[in-house]
Amino acid sequence: MKLSELNDRSQFIFRHIVESYLDTGDPVGSRTLSKADGISVSPATVRNVMADLEEVGLLMSPHTSAGRIPTESGLRLFVDGLMQVGGLTEEERESIKGQCNATGQSFDATLSDATKALAGLSNCASMVMAPKEDDLLIRHIEFVPLGSGQALVVLVGEDGSVENRIINLPLGLPAPALVQAGNYMSARLAGKTLDQAKRQINQELIQRQQEIDTLTATVIEKGLAVLSENTSGEPMLIVSGTSHLLKDDESIENMDRLKLLFDELENKKELVNLLSAAQTGAGTRIFIGSESNLFSLSGSSLVISPYMNGANKIVGVVGVIGPTRLNYARIIPMVDYTAKVITKML
Repeated sequence: MKLSELNDRSQFIFRHIVESYLDTGDPVGSRTLSKADGISVSPATVRNVMADLEEVGLLMSPHTSAGRIPTESGLRLFVDGLMQVGGLTEEERESIKGQCNATGQSFDATLSDATKALAGLSNCASMVMAPKEDDLLIRHIEFVPLGSGQALVVLVGEDGSVENRIINLPLGLPAPALVQAGNYMSARLAGKTLDQAKRQINQELIQRQQEIDTLTATVIEKGLAVLSENTSGEPMLIVSGTSHLLKDDESIENMDRLKLLFDELENKKELVNLLSAAQTGAGTRIFIGSESNLFSLSGSSLVISPYMNGANKIVGVVGVIGPTRLNYARIIPMVDYTAKVITKML
């Protein structure tokens, strides 16, 4: 369900139900809603809207209650489109910084203190994944479009571990290219780390470029093409002697081979860009209820954010685990700020 598919009245009622549920944990009834500021409709009208929202899977009625609470899908829509993320108070910032920046202790102790600060401020359980070398041997890699020029990278390791990273996509990258990239990497790069995969593709790029240079020189010498530049300054081969191609099987084969090489070169450049992005993919990530199988927690939510080292490489994750009825607007900036403080330390 997209937010744009809800009219203003439905959005208003839906937001009130979710905010009230997150605040109190109780189902919200139509009579209560009809008395809320900004709503000038009857309880019957509110009930009709609530029924429509329940029909599309955004609300549910617990037990025999006449009130409604949001479903996991409803919470996801609220978090992604309607929630206004708050900011941290100066006192909260200083509390996190103070515990993370304690002098005379090991980095592990600092991470432990950071999780204690998060747990105390959020009233939830906190978690941290300590730094490790980026030595994950890839069994499978998949790119899932998220919209707005971003994608989720799903890395499945040979040891069965799974890592999710958010990346910004290269401008103009078509959606089918993500599927092709995932298929290619899973088939050809299994058993390698991201660094090893990049090195292999870069080596293939060098080899293909050498083939292109040799073939380009041949067709130019024969007067079949000229080398120019496009508007972006990229080299571009302009075929000029097309009439000669019909009389020369070798020339036709060379031009076909050149076209394939240029296409392959472009595709492999995209693969390198995607792999580079996957290595530094960042962003606070929210998993609501069954969206995550982490720890096999039922009815729980997870808010996590990666922290990086001086080379801008992800080395760990810090986050908060709690019920789906989290105060997301408060906890998201809290987790994000903690990750930034740890990143600055590193």
